[in-house]
Parts: sequence; C-alpha cells; structure tokens
Amino acid sequence: MKRNHWLLTVLIVLTAAPGFSQKPDPVKMKIFVDALMKKMTTDEKIGQLNLPGSGDIVTGQAKSSDIGKKIREGEVGGLFNIKGVEKIKEVQRVAVEESRLKIPLIFGMDVIHGYQTTFPIPLGMSCVWDMNLVEQSARVAAIEASASGINWTFSPMVDISRDPRWGRISEGSGEDAYLGSQIAKAMVKGYQGDFSSNTNIMSCVKHYALYGAAEAGRDYNTTDMSRVRMFNEYLPPYKAAVDAGVGSVMASFNEVDGIPATGSKFLMTDVLRTQWGFKGFVVTDYTGINEMMDHGMGNLQQVAALALKAGINMDMVGEGFLTTLKKSLQEGKVTQKQIDDACRLILEAKYKLGLFADPYKYCNMERSKNDVYTATHIKAARLTATESFVLLKNQNNLLPLKKTGKIALIGPLANTKENMPGTWSVATDLKTAVAVKEGLEKAVGSSAQILYAKGSKLSSDSNFEKRGTMFGRELAADNRSEEELLTEALAIANQSDVIVATLGEASEMSGESSSRSNIDIPETQKKLLEALLKTGKPVVLVLFAGRPMTLVWEKENVPAILNVWFGGSEAGNAIADVLFGDVNPSGKLSTTFPQNVGQVPLFYNHKNTGRPLTKWFEKFRSNYLDVSNEPLYPFGYGLSYSNFTYSDVTVSSKNLKGNQTLTATVTVTNNSKVDGKEVVQLYIRDMIGTSTRPVKELKGFQKLLIKAGESKKVSFAITPNDLKFYNYDLKYDWEAGDFNIMIGGNSADVKSTMVNWVK
Repeated sequence: MKRNHWLLTVLIVLTAAPGFSQKPDPVKMKIFVDALMKKMTTDEKIGQLNLPGSGDIVTGQAKSSDIGKKIREGEVGGLFNIKGVEKIKEVQRVAVEESRLKIPLIFGMDVIHGYQTTFPIPLGMSCVWDMNLVEQSARVAAIEASASGINWTFSPMVDISRDPRWGRISEGSGEDAYLGSQIAKAMVKGYQGDFSSNTNIMSCVKHYALYGAAEAGRDYNTTDMSRVRMFNEYLPPYKAAVDAGVGSVMASFNEVDGIPATGSKFLMTDVLRTQWGFKGFVVTDYTGINEMMDHGMGNLQQVAALALKAGINMDMVGEGFLTTLKKSLQEGKVTQKQIDDACRLILEAKYKLGLFADPYKYCNMERSKNDVYTATHIKAARLTATESFVLLKNQNNLLPLKKTGKIALIGPLANTKENMPGTWSVATDLKTAVAVKEGLEKAVGSSAQILYAKGSKLSSDSNFEKRGTMFGRELAADNRSEEELLTEALAIANQSDVIVATLGEASEMSGESSSRSNIDIPETQKKLLEALLKTGKPVVLVLFAGRPMTLVWEKENVPAILNVWFGGSEAGNAIADVLFGDVNPSGKLSTTFPQNVGQVPLFYNHKNTGRPLTKWFEKFRSNYLDVSNEPLYPFGYGLSYSNFTYSDVTVSSKNLKGNQTLTATVTVTNNSKVDGKEVVQLYIRDMIGTSTRPVKELKGFQKLLIKAGESKKVSFAITPNDLKFYNYDLKYDWEAGDFNIMIGGNSADVKSTMVNWVK
C-alpha cells in the first residue's frame, strides 16, 4: 500500500504543476510569424537556423565563439547545453533587449533520462514495460529542466539496435519496433503535454534514422539495409513520435542508401514530411553538416546547401548555414523559399513554446529552487528503478536476502556514487546519487552488518579503465595491487553469510563513442567472482551494464544474478529494495542477450531461412558448429520472486473475416506466496505472406499485479491493424491467411493457437 501511495502522490503532484497558459492557436501563430518574417533580413533568417553550443557541456570538437556578439546581431536561433536559470535568463535578455528584432532564443539540453533527479538509463527504463512510469519519468524531467530554464530536450532516442557492441544501445529502448514505439509516444507526451504550461518542454526525437544499425556496432559508422527492413523494423518508433506530435527531429550521423542522413531528401522530406506529415523542425546532430565533408559529399558550402535542400532546418554547432547560405543564395544554389521555410519552422517552435508572449517563461527563479530534485521526484525515481531491474537467475530462491547476519558487499561498483546515474546524465549532481553500500546500510540498519571490500579494479588495463570512467565518473582511487585487493575481499567474504558482488561495466563503458568488441565482464572482475564462488558462500551477482552482456559462465556458476543496468539517482536504495524483497522484481528484457559476440546481431523477431534449424546441431541447416542459435536470455525475459503459470490460449473465433476483432485470452496464476507483477506479452506470426515474415512479432503487452495464489484472465483485442506490414512494394496493409497467436511471459516461452483471417 505504501508504494501505491507513492505513485498516487507523484501522479497528483505532476498533474497539478503550476504555470498553465493558453494552448497555442495555429491561426494566430501563422499571422504572427508572417508579420515577423516580413521584417527580417536574409541574414537574420539564416541566423535563426544557427544553434551554437554554450561550452558548458561539450560532446564534440567544435564550439562557437563570440556568442554574445552573434546573438546581438541576430545570428543565433538557439543555444544548447547551457546550465543554470540565471545564465539562461541573462542570455535571453541579450536576445530580446539588445538584438534588432528581439527574437527570443530556444534553449536545449541533453535531458535524456531525467534532469537532476535521474531515472534509469533508457535501456533500463524500457525494461519496466509500464508506459505510465515511462511517461511519468519524462514529466519529471520536463518539470525540472523547465524550472532550470531549459525548454527543449534532445530526447527520446528511439533508435532500434540489435547489436550490443554499439555503445548507444544504452540510450535507446532495445530491439523491438512495437515496444520502442509505445515508449516513444509516452516520452513525447510526458515532455510536451500540449505546450500550455511552463512545465512543458519541446521534445526532439532522435537519431533519424537507422543510427542503431551501425556496421560492426561502431558508433557513427555506415548503415545499410533494405527499405522493407527499414520501414518494418527501424522506422516505426520515429513515426510513432511524429504521430504523438513531437516538436522536432534530430538527423543521425550515419549514411542511408549511400547518402548521409543529414543530406537525405528521402528521409527528411519524402518520408518525414510527405508521408508522415511532420510539421515541426529538423535539427542536425553535433556538427552533422560539417561531417558530410568527411563522408565525401563536398566542401562546407556544398554540404550546407545539400542539407538545407534535403529538409534540415537548424545547424547544430557547425555554423555551415551561418557562413555559407548567403553565398549559396547569391549563386543560385539554394532559394529564398528554402531559407524562409526553414526559418518559419524555428519561429513557429518558439511560438508554440510561448516564448514570444513571455521570453522569460522558463526563467522563474522560485521554480528553480522548489521544483528540482524534490522528495516526490526522488520517490518516483526510486520506484521506477526497482521496476527496471531484471532478475536473470535465482537458484533455490537465494533472493530475497534476509536483513540479518553478515553480508559481504564486494566489487569495484559497490561504493561509487558517480557511476549510479549512468551515461548521459549531464545535469545530475553526482554527489547526491546513492551508492550500493549506502543503500544496503540504510536498508539493514543495525539488524545486519555490511562488510565492504573493493575486491578488484574495473579492469587490469589502466587505459581501458580511464576510457570507461570519463566525465567525472572515476572509481575510488586505489593504489593497491590486484593481489592485495583480492586478499582483502576474500577475508571479508570468509566472515560473511552471503556475498553480494557488484560487477560489470562502469557508466561510461556504454553511451556515445563507447562501443566494445568484447562484451564480457572484464577479466579481472571475473577472477574476483571465481574466487568468491570458491569460498562456498552463496553469491549474488549485482550486474551493472549499459548493454546486453555475454554471461555464459556466470549463468552456469553464479546462483543469483540481478541486472540493475544503471538505476539513476536512487540506484543504491532501489537495489536494496529488491535485494531484500521490499520490492518484487518485475523488469523484462527489451534486448536479447547473446551467448557470445559471434552470434550478434541476435534478436527474437528474426526470419526463417529456407533451411531453418529444428535442433542443434544439424548439418546443412542454418546453425553454428560451436554454439547453438539460442540466446542466453531471450527478449521479454525476467524472473520474479513470484512464480507465474499460463493457461492455454483461448480465442473468440478460429475463423475471422474483414475488420472483425479477435479476442485472445489466457489465465495467469501466481503459484507463490508473494504478490508480484507480471508482463503478459502478445506475439503474432503471419504464417504466409507475399514477403517473408518474422517468426513472431510483439503486438501487445499488459503489466499487472497478481496477488499470491490469485489467477487473472488477461485478454488482448486484435484487429487487422495489428496484422499490417510493409510489403515488397512498400504498401502498408495486411494479407489474409493463417496467424499464430502467442501469449507468454517472454518471447521464447509462449502458449499458442492458430486462427484463419480472410478479407
């Protein structure tokens, strides 16, 4: 009841946020923008397309100089990654008091999974499978960012990825287009609302498009795929964000069909605007225009013109628009209409945010003091973190632990605050995050003793450790040798009743420019884990990760594994909540865990070959000599302290026609003495198509609380819309035939029945 009260309190507070004003009127907006643009010179219009960085937070090589001078001369449309409401208010004052036309600036920041109150990394967030919690996390982030002067966030990132080597898999929602689309919609709604409040900020969906399919899992690398795969498996989450009314879109770094996305008319105009009807503006990623020169697309003037003509409206950092568009206009390489169209979209965004009515709408000093890192927000972050953790193994019900005796807490990630928020938590105060040691000590009080030892370094390669602990996320300095650290850890372990080993990745081992070719736990940590197991004491592995990892040995040898990703500000408290059973884990994987990196890419909704495998090993079938085709852990997987069983699937009809609705039902029973939440998942397979179809596709899910000993009927309403796909001709429709309806607790463990559906 207490946790339900937490959630109720959060929802009440968030929906009662102050600062409501009138929703923007599109007719008035057009009249206003038309009148303003008649006063603007070409230089001022081009200036609106320029987005320099402030220099507070830098994620690339370039940053603008003389920003104040440029603002006064009308050469800046917005500023990003400037932190602090006082700073923002002063910069806005320069824009609206010292420039000729007094056009306000838009202020953006990478508010990815929370502002100062940090929620789990997005990959962890996707494992909650609860869209109310997802939306709530974006709402909290919007409230705090807006209280700090920010009115635009470069989030959500909706790139589908099936390659755990890619560092930015941590920043997305996993491998599935359906789940990713639901999360995209929830995040946009949480950030933007209807723009009627000063707690609503503009969302920017990214990275458009296909960024997560980079070859070799290496960041910024080439992407190449068929358009059938593109439209069915990778584009849906971007479209879902557009359908939800997202205000802006960010272009990706990679190329698509041989053209960098930043210069792709196919992506930016043909699909985004013509097919999907997008009405907002498109911004490049950091120096995206300039980087087309290295792609081999021409000099700065040429690539800037290419980007504008493709449909890019704002240039982040590179100043290619600012320095070349006037010349290109004079030479007939771009048109005045193209410049005007881009400028209009930037001005409309500012109008929607209410900045023309009140340039200081987001500069309320009282809000900056009262609406950031509040007790209510902290409780929401803690609750959400507990639901993001995925219990991978729990042999003999080792978990939950008792709050008695001696508990050895060992590992390089046990006593570090700085790593708990995870990558892309640029606005958080690292000192306020809760370390695992702190969380466990609070949880047990005087009833148990927490014995701590670091146990090992993050890696035996000091250079690798430096690369994996950038941006102030260093682990506690320790000059002892590996042997000394291990000796201390074993002495602690031998005194204990149970061992909690906090191992895995540091926060900056995933994220941007943090790809890995080896996704094992680092070798020095594995040696520590082996030594701890040899003590004969029960061992719980608390795994920190920003990606799926290869854990075959760990799965075979460690009795309990809890994947906690990076849980945010309240990670330590949330981990304690789950380890001690105050919260029953309910997270489900949104990505497949491979057995080894050689299986990558590995994902649940693959297609059959003409020689599909029936059992491993079969010669002349599609398989490996050295490992089975099966994942280590499948998409949708996650254990609980409860035990759930599923009945057979029943359907309202075996034969359907046209636009009828099919109802598919299972009964889920909690055969334990512990109340728990289960994510019931619906998958469908189209058995025969004019194009090949996946072996199964997620089409629905419900997360529900089932009390101990209770059975609940769970039904899904299925319509022909759930059967649609893009065929070879890129026509979006469904085809008559047989369909396998599957329901279960993960993608590999389902009950199924067949139906026939004709047009």
